[in-house]
Amino acid sequence: MPDTLPRNKKALVVYLMAMPDTPGLAEAAVGAGADVIEIGFPFSDPLADGPVIRRAGERALAAGMRTARCLEVLAETRSRVSVPLVPMTYASIFDAYGWDELERDARAAGATSLIVADLPVDARPELRRLQLVAPTSTGERLRLAAQATDGWLYLVTVTGTTGARGELSSALAPLAERARAVAEVPLYAGFGISTGAHARAAAELVDGVVVGTRAVEAAEQGPRALGDLVAELRAGLDAAAAA
Repeated sequence: MPDTLPRNKKALVVYLMAMPDTPGLAEAAVGAGADVIEIGFPFSDPLADGPVIRRAGERALAAGMRTARCLEVLAETRSRVSVPLVPMTYASIFDAYGWDELERDARAAGATSLIVADLPVDARPELRRLQLVAPTSTGERLRLAAQATDGWLYLVTVTGTTGARGELSSALAPLAERARAVAEVPLYAGFGISTGAHARAAAELVDGVVVGTRAVEAAEQGPRALGDLVAELRAGLDAAAAA
């Protein structure tokens, strides 16, 4: 997944759960300043997800959002926005659908890359995907992930599940420093980033941020609320880039 952002711009990745209204929400997010849309394909046992995204996944499954329907939502989203789209899911979804088949169908529907949250970096190397690293990742794991990732490296700022938090994790700075030492790709930080202030502070250390829980909460209130949140995050990132 090529990094096409200007060098002086910090990237904003917004996570949305796959639902029938996701294309319109994605359009609102991009209009307010999102650079990448991550689309969650719901799973019944999402180990990395905190309570907000877990509940969103449960609602999606109850609404009939199985993989084939998620792919339709992905395709409709692609018809509305031109930014990179990244489906995020778990290995069991690939097991059920077929690894080659889901990669093929996701890319045909408009996916720019993929995230498989629970797939180790050394598993299925033929699957081009974004890699995640955490504060607990060893130096060797960081090096492997940096070499294998598809465009940018996803830094998980906390040990545990997703969720909005009051302060930016103190683990980000040392993780970013370790990742910089081995990675030639951009570093984007996620998990726990929920405000413009968080985004600005994170952007002093990394090249972009991923906002999930707070984006899902805002999306539940509709496109306008999501757009307001994205505009706040964009302002924080732009302030960091200009500093």
